[in-house]
Amino acid sequence: MAMGFSRVPLLRRFLVSPPVLPSSYSLQPNRKINISASLSTTEESTSSLIQPTPSRTRWKPTCLYFTQGKCTKMDDPMHIDKFNHNCSLEFMQNAAGLENLRKQELEYFLVLDLEGKVEILEFPVLLFDAKTMDVVDLFHRFVRPTKMHEERINEYIEGKYGKLGVDRVWHDTAIPFAEVIEQFEVWLGQCQLWRNELGGCLNKAAFVTCGNWDLKTKVPQQCNVAGMKLPPYFMEWINLKDVFLNFYKRRAKGMLSMMRELQMPLLGSHHLGIDDAKNIARVLQHMLSDGALVQITARRNPHVPEKVEFLFEDRIV
Repeated sequence: MAMGFSRVPLLRRFLVSPPVLPSSYSLQPNRKINISASLSTTEESTSSLIQPTPSRTRWKPTCLYFTQGKCTKMDDPMHIDKFNHNCSLEFMQNAAGLENLRKQELEYFLVLDLEGKVEILEFPVLLFDAKTMDVVDLFHRFVRPTKMHEERINEYIEGKYGKLGVDRVWHDTAIPFAEVIEQFEVWLGQCQLWRNELGGCLNKAAFVTCGNWDLKTKVPQQCNVAGMKLPPYFMEWINLKDVFLNFYKRRAKGMLSMMRELQMPLLGSHHLGIDDAKNIARVLQHMLSDGALVQITARRNPHVPEKVEFLFEDRIV
């Protein structure tokens, strides 16, 4: 098994005809900002989103060894047929026409969706090209908790990933958070998105999350647990729910709500971070094709990092 760090090569997207939306589809962008929203955190139901995927290629689960550069079965036809080894393949099949695309202020979006409430268990990031609307690379690591004893870790992983059937992959590949960040910074550098000697901020890119929790709350907590300083590239981000609210004038309390509003099917397993990140990227893709301008929504005070400024007047809280 090859254990070294490697980037994941991805195929370029292919062009297909845009889907025909149902007659009930009525989301129309309205750029006047005058709505405020407050939403509960009640769990969303996935039942209305689980439906056949309208694509020319059948959906396949992603090989979670491949996403971490550790797949040893790339020459096994049965394995290749069973698992997806290309993150962009399923993305562009339902893309709308590109006539409404707007020039974005950023060249790349880093779609992030953390998993783990006690400590971070999964750290997936998809590199989304704003011009081509394609995922051009990814970084994905399972994360081993820092402060838990082994018995508690086993219980935690069984409860979180056992029901998804990926607990074995987690145990085979999980590494401490500090190592994840070290490897992530190498990947950012390879993608020419970050250089520590230039101040540590991202270059022409920003994180995209579904909510503020990932970067406002969880990453700082995990850095504290790991005895690390919060890296400077985590100082600002885009909460896609706020952009969705201000563009479509529709309240969406989470990823499933946004997908339901856009009449998009759920792909993969909800609460498997890499699958959720893909679905968030699909929502982002849909919004861009509709003409949304995706901008920074939250920024930390560089002198008082605990203080966060929210940049949209109308936002989901």
